[in-house]
Amino acid sequence: MVRVAVSKTRDINNSIQAEGAVWREDTERTGVPEARDQQTEQMSYTNTMYHIVLRTHRSEPTIVVEHERDLYAYIMGIVNNMNGKLYRVGGMPDHVHLLVSLPATLAMSKFVQDLKVSTSKWLKANMGFPHFDGWSREYAGFRYGVKDKDMIVNYIKNQKEHHRRVSFREEYMVFLQENGMTIDERYMMKE
Repeated sequence: MVRVAVSKTRDINNSIQAEGAVWREDTERTGVPEARDQQTEQMSYTNTMYHIVLRTHRSEPTIVVEHERDLYAYIMGIVNNMNGKLYRVGGMPDHVHLLVSLPATLAMSKFVQDLKVSTSKWLKANMGFPHFDGWSREYAGFRYGVKDKDMIVNYIKNQKEHHRRVSFREEYMVFLQENGMTIDERYMMKE
């Protein structure tokens, strides 16, 4: 029998842990390590929080205020089904803001595409939104850190008050500029 010299530590289960493998006491007798799936023991930690803004087609006010909570609940279900976390959703008749964390395996563009498709079908089939004609092709989405979460949640929560003073176009322009985007006015909100 060949013995390999490794430093060993004993844990409370009387197992021997060395170099990423876990060996039980009977391993020394049999020479065979206990088989374990290394992937189940390792964990990656990510936090991909996005502030996403969707606007209706041609910025028409087609999200009926009396039924917006139904839309927001539907959006929450979509986010949950995609293993994301919705921190806040809100908006106005012509646009919606979301603050959401997505799993590392889900690209924001894929999330937005799936969200638009699902909500478009739902809104068009729902009698509470008779004039909804779809979302615009463009959207805005930027990654933020956990330190910004409360600020963005409050911003989304106060959309109705905010838009008494500022138009959506102005808000959108500032949002893009604050995030380093170059804006070409020829194409801005044209459809």
